[in-house]
Amino acid sequence: MSPILKHRAAWLSTVGTALLVLSGCASNTRVEPPAPVENRVAPVAAAATNANAANSTGATTGQAPQSTVTPVDVTRHDAAANAAGRVVYFDFDSYVVKDDFRGVVEGNARRLSADRKRRVLIEGHTDERGGREYNLALGQRRAEAVLKSLTLLGVQDSQAEAVSFGKEKPAAAGTGEAAWAKNRRAELKDR
Repeated sequence: MSPILKHRAAWLSTVGTALLVLSGCASNTRVEPPAPVENRVAPVAAAATNANAANSTGATTGQAPQSTVTPVDVTRHDAAANAAGRVVYFDFDSYVVKDDFRGVVEGNARRLSADRKRRVLIEGHTDERGGREYNLALGQRRAEAVLKSLTLLGVQDSQAEAVSFGKEKPAAAGTGEAAWAKNRRAELKDR
Protein backbone atom coordinates (compact mmCIF):
# COMPACT_ATOMS: atom_id res chain seq x y z
CA MET A 1 0.00 0.00 0.00
CA SER A 2 1.36 3.43 -0.86
CA PRO A 3 2.18 5.92 1.93
CA ILE A 4 -0.61 8.26 0.77
CA LEU A 5 -3.22 5.51 0.95
CA LYS A 6 -1.98 4.48 4.42
CA HIS A 7 -2.28 8.07 5.55
CA ARG A 8 -5.84 8.38 4.17
CA ALA A 9 -6.87 5.09 5.73
CA ALA A 10 -5.56 6.20 9.12
CA TRP A 11 -7.33 9.54 8.77
CA LEU A 12 -10.64 7.88 7.83
CA SER A 13 -10.30 5.51 10.76
CA THR A 14 -9.74 8.42 13.15
CA VAL A 15 -12.68 10.40 11.74
CA GLY A 16 -14.94 7.32 11.88
CA THR A 17 -14.02 6.66 15.51
CA ALA A 18 -14.72 10.30 16.42
CA LEU A 19 -18.13 10.17 14.72
CA LEU A 20 -19.03 6.97 16.58
CA VAL A 21 -18.06 8.52 19.91
CA LEU A 22 -20.03 11.68 19.16
CA SER A 23 -23.12 9.78 18.04
CA GLY A 24 -22.94 7.68 21.18
CA CYS A 25 -22.83 10.82 23.29
CA ALA A 26 -25.80 12.30 21.49
CA SER A 27 -28.03 9.31 22.23
CA ASN A 28 -27.33 9.59 25.95
CA THR A 29 -28.23 13.25 26.29
CA ARG A 30 -31.27 14.00 28.37
CA VAL A 31 -33.43 17.07 27.90
CA GLU A 32 -34.61 18.61 31.15
CA PRO A 33 -38.20 19.84 31.27
CA PRO A 34 -38.55 23.60 31.60
CA ALA A 35 -38.69 25.01 35.10
CA PRO A 36 -42.18 25.89 36.32
CA VAL A 37 -43.09 29.55 35.99
CA GLU A 38 -44.54 31.18 39.03
CA ASN A 39 -46.95 34.09 38.62
CA ARG A 40 -46.28 36.72 41.23
CA VAL A 41 -48.25 39.93 41.64
CA ALA A 42 -46.58 42.92 43.26
CA PRO A 43 -48.22 44.05 46.52
CA VAL A 44 -49.22 47.41 45.00
CA ALA A 45 -50.75 45.74 41.96
CA ALA A 46 -52.54 43.23 44.19
CA ALA A 47 -53.98 46.05 46.31
CA ALA A 48 -55.15 47.85 43.18
CA THR A 49 -56.73 44.64 41.90
CA ASN A 50 -58.49 44.12 45.23
CA ALA A 51 -59.70 47.75 45.22
CA ASN A 52 -61.03 47.39 41.68
CA ALA A 53 -62.76 44.16 42.65
CA ALA A 54 -64.35 45.87 45.67
CA ASN A 55 -65.49 48.78 43.48
CA SER A 56 -67.00 46.42 40.94
CA THR A 57 -69.04 44.65 43.65
CA GLY A 58 -70.64 47.93 44.70
CA ALA A 59 -68.42 48.86 47.64
CA THR A 60 -66.75 52.25 47.39
CA THR A 61 -63.60 53.32 49.11
CA GLY A 62 -64.14 57.06 48.70
CA GLN A 63 -60.50 57.56 47.73
CA ALA A 64 -58.87 57.96 44.37
CA PRO A 65 -56.14 55.42 43.63
CA GLN A 66 -52.69 56.77 44.43
CA SER A 67 -49.81 56.49 42.00
CA THR A 68 -46.57 54.94 43.18
CA VAL A 69 -44.59 56.36 40.26
CA THR A 70 -41.86 58.79 41.29
CA PRO A 71 -41.79 61.88 39.05
CA VAL A 72 -38.51 62.71 37.33
CA ASP A 73 -37.27 66.30 37.42
CA VAL A 74 -35.19 66.75 34.26
CA THR A 75 -34.32 70.36 35.12
CA ARG A 76 -32.48 69.08 38.18
CA HIS A 77 -29.87 67.62 35.80
CA ASP A 78 -29.31 71.04 34.23
CA ALA A 79 -28.75 72.58 37.63
CA ALA A 80 -26.34 69.77 38.58
CA ALA A 81 -24.35 70.21 35.38
CA ASN A 82 -24.18 73.98 35.80
CA ALA A 83 -23.21 73.64 39.46
CA ALA A 84 -20.54 71.09 38.58
CA GLY A 85 -19.33 73.25 35.71
CA ARG A 86 -18.55 72.71 32.10
CA VAL A 87 -14.73 72.90 32.17
CA VAL A 88 -12.22 70.13 32.81
CA TYR A 89 -8.66 71.28 33.53
CA PHE A 90 -5.53 69.26 32.73
CA ASP A 91 -1.96 69.04 33.96
CA PHE A 92 0.90 70.25 31.77
CA ASP A 93 1.42 68.06 28.66
CA SER A 94 -1.34 65.66 29.79
CA TYR A 95 -4.72 64.56 28.56
CA VAL A 96 -5.71 62.44 31.57
CA VAL A 97 -9.03 63.47 33.14
CA LYS A 98 -8.18 63.99 36.81
CA ASP A 99 -10.35 62.73 39.66
CA ASP A 100 -10.91 66.37 40.67
CA PHE A 101 -13.12 66.79 37.59
CA ARG A 102 -15.06 63.52 37.83
CA GLY A 103 -18.07 65.48 39.12
CA VAL A 104 -18.01 67.75 36.06
CA VAL A 105 -17.99 64.78 33.70
CA GLU A 106 -20.62 62.84 35.66
CA GLY A 107 -22.93 65.86 35.94
CA ASN A 108 -22.78 66.48 32.21
CA ALA A 109 -23.24 62.77 31.48
CA ARG A 110 -26.41 62.72 33.60
CA ARG A 111 -27.71 65.81 31.83
CA LEU A 112 -27.06 64.32 28.38
CA SER A 113 -28.42 60.89 29.29
CA ALA A 114 -31.63 62.45 30.61
CA ASP A 115 -32.28 64.15 27.27
CA ARG A 116 -31.01 62.12 24.30
CA LYS A 117 -31.76 65.02 21.93
CA ARG A 118 -29.14 67.24 23.57
CA ARG A 119 -25.82 67.68 21.82
CA VAL A 120 -22.54 68.96 23.21
CA LEU A 121 -19.31 70.14 21.63
CA ILE A 122 -16.16 69.37 23.61
CA GLU A 123 -13.44 71.92 22.84
CA GLY A 124 -9.87 70.96 23.69
CA HIS A 125 -7.43 73.77 24.55
CA THR A 126 -3.76 74.09 25.51
CA ASP A 127 -1.51 76.78 26.90
CA GLU A 128 0.79 78.84 24.64
CA ARG A 129 3.85 76.62 25.04
CA GLY A 130 4.66 74.25 22.20
CA GLY A 131 4.20 74.34 18.45
CA ARG A 132 0.89 74.83 16.68
CA GLU A 133 0.56 71.24 15.40
CA TYR A 134 1.58 69.73 18.72
CA ASN A 135 -0.96 71.85 20.60
CA LEU A 136 -3.74 71.03 18.14
CA ALA A 137 -3.04 67.31 18.65
CA LEU A 138 -2.89 67.68 22.44
CA GLY A 139 -6.13 69.68 22.49
CA GLN A 140 -7.81 66.96 20.41
CA ARG A 141 -6.62 64.25 22.81
CA ARG A 142 -7.98 66.25 25.75
CA ALA A 143 -11.38 66.67 24.11
CA GLU A 144 -11.46 62.98 23.17
CA ALA A 145 -10.54 61.96 26.74
CA VAL A 146 -13.60 63.84 28.04
CA LEU A 147 -15.71 62.36 25.23
CA LYS A 148 -14.60 58.84 26.13
CA SER A 149 -15.41 59.48 29.80
CA LEU A 150 -18.90 60.64 28.81
CA THR A 151 -19.55 57.61 26.60
CA LEU A 152 -18.40 55.28 29.37
CA LEU A 153 -21.06 56.92 31.54
CA GLY A 154 -23.81 56.23 29.00
CA VAL A 155 -23.76 59.22 26.65
CA GLN A 156 -24.36 58.21 23.04
CA ASP A 157 -21.63 58.89 20.47
CA SER A 158 -24.04 60.98 18.41
CA GLN A 159 -24.56 63.40 21.32
CA ALA A 160 -20.99 64.66 21.62
CA GLU A 161 -18.23 65.81 19.30
CA ALA A 162 -14.60 66.52 20.15
CA VAL A 163 -12.68 69.37 18.48
CA SER A 164 -9.37 71.07 19.19
CA PHE A 165 -8.47 74.73 19.22
CA GLY A 166 -4.95 74.17 20.52
CA LYS A 167 -3.55 77.43 21.84
CA GLU A 168 -5.75 79.62 19.59
CA LYS A 169 -8.43 80.54 22.16
CA PRO A 170 -6.83 81.13 25.57
CA ALA A 171 -9.11 81.57 28.58
CA ALA A 172 -6.54 83.70 30.37
CA ALA A 173 -4.08 86.13 28.79
CA GLY A 174 -0.51 86.34 29.93
CA THR A 175 2.35 84.05 30.73
CA GLY A 176 3.07 82.13 33.87
CA GLU A 177 1.61 79.08 35.55
CA ALA A 178 -1.57 80.82 36.73
CA ALA A 179 -2.59 81.74 33.17
CA TRP A 180 -1.31 78.49 31.65
CA ALA A 181 -3.30 76.38 34.14
CA LYS A 182 -6.55 78.11 33.07
CA ASN A 183 -5.77 77.51 29.39
CA ARG A 184 -5.12 73.75 29.69
CA ARG A 185 -8.75 72.72 29.51
CA ALA A 186 -11.64 71.05 27.73
CA GLU A 187 -14.92 72.98 27.62
CA LEU A 188 -18.33 71.38 27.15
CA LYS A 189 -20.62 73.65 25.13
CA ASP A 190 -24.19 73.01 24.04
CA ARG A 191 -24.83 72.83 20.33
